[in-house]
Amino acid sequence: MGELLAFTADHVRRLTGLSARQLGYWDTTRFFSPTYVDGYRKRAFGRIYAFRDVVGLRTIAILRKQHRVPLQELRRVGEWLHQHQETQTPWSSLTFGLLGRKVVFIDPRTGDAVEPRGKGQMVFRVALELIANEMRQAAERLRERRSEQFGKIIRNRYVVQNAWVISGTRIPAQAIWNFHKAGYNSMAIIREYPRLTTEDVRAAIAFENQRQAA
Repeated sequence: MGELLAFTADHVRRLTGLSARQLGYWDTTRFFSPTYVDGYRKRAFGRIYAFRDVVGLRTIAILRKQHRVPLQELRRVGEWLHQHQETQTPWSSLTFGLLGRKVVFIDPRTGDAVEPRGKGQMVFRVALELIANEMRQAAERLRERRSEQFGKIIRNRYVVQNAWVISGTRIPAQAIWNFHKAGYNSMAIIREYPRLTTEDVRAAIAFENQRQAA
């Protein structure tokens, strides 16, 4: 699963366990903002999160709910995640630790704690690769299509460059129409795109016929 997929605030809420209110407040206060935003953040697609955003927010949610890490420490984690997001550092090399409710960052080059700690104090290590894998699996389940999405054509500006697509997928309606014009029947098209139904194929062909005729 590529890490360039886009997630709405509702997707993120379902994946991370955070509330819509928390996501909105954290964005407003610049504690944790999504990668893609426009001037109308309150719109359905006004805030779009990248996969790395989802992993970062899930990490913060775990620290907050399971380990009761204070907000000041969470802000440090947010800054650290943002710093590594900009450099596209691999998840497998990112680890941080917990010393009670204090966050201790681990140098990815040496594996040593960056910040000093008292003699004999043990650091509980948290590997981001494990959280990333959890989110990949959850995102795949989220991508499972619902019956009400079958046969519907939609678009938004952050999916396939605003092209009309089959609801619940990133498959352009025009791609279906192109196969149809090339002589493919519904079953042959579905072999190319196994996530589709015959209802999707019929809807895409009808939609493109009408759109291109106009």
